[in-house]
Amino acid sequence: MPPRTLGALAGALAWLAAGCGGAGETTVAVYAAASLSEAFEDLAAEYEAANPDADVRLNFAGSARLAAQISAGARADVFASADSATMSRVVAEGRTATPPVLFARNRLALVVPAGNPGGVAGLADLSDDRLVLAVCAPEVPCGVLAQAVLADAGIDADADTAETSVRAVLTKVSLGEADAGLVYATDVAAGGDKVAAVALGPQTRFNDYPVAAVSDRAVAAHFVDFVLGSDGRRILRRHGFAAP
Repeated sequence: MPPRTLGALAGALAWLAAGCGGAGETTVAVYAAASLSEAFEDLAAEYEAANPDADVRLNFAGSARLAAQISAGARADVFASADSATMSRVVAEGRTATPPVLFARNRLALVVPAGNPGGVAGLADLSDDRLVLAVCAPEVPCGVLAQAVLADAGIDADADTAETSVRAVLTKVSLGEADAGLVYATDVAAGGDKVAAVALGPQTRFNDYPVAAVSDRAVAAHFVDFVLGSDGRRILRRHGFAAP
């Protein structure tokens, strides 16, 4: 794991560390959905390069878990969620300092282990009880999207595991612990040669990603502006995210 990346369970420790930066160093604690991991690693690196006194501390997890941390008082500066519903709950609790702005869009993908040992040819195959299917939990944005896409297709699929983040689903599939998983399209690339995508055909449902400053520190709003600016859009596009 890159040194600037902190796991979901290290939210509190992130801020203890953030408060102890070196002389002249400004820290910014960014809580971002797991599906944004690689993109926000690059965003953080470019932001730090453009702002030498900045130290970006990243905390990645499922959006619902991050929202719960923020609701419990975690001292985040920025929150980037994988859907608007989760962000809306944080806003309703008065936990944001700026209005959320949509900055990226993602679509669902059907992912299988390399070699496709389960012989999955499409969504319809997920109704086969002999297959081990991994999805996100229903309270997680990728789980909400998966349920909607399956319902649109009229497919009754019983998941064998419901994970707290999309990356946990990807891990199950990449390790061969599941025959198929429903993740975001951008996660397929993150799985490398351990996974492969199965075509889903045209989709009418997407997840839009909002970002907001949580704290009223100037650096929080500045980092949000960077995400929304031309450099941020370029990085997100490189990682497969579409504009909202």
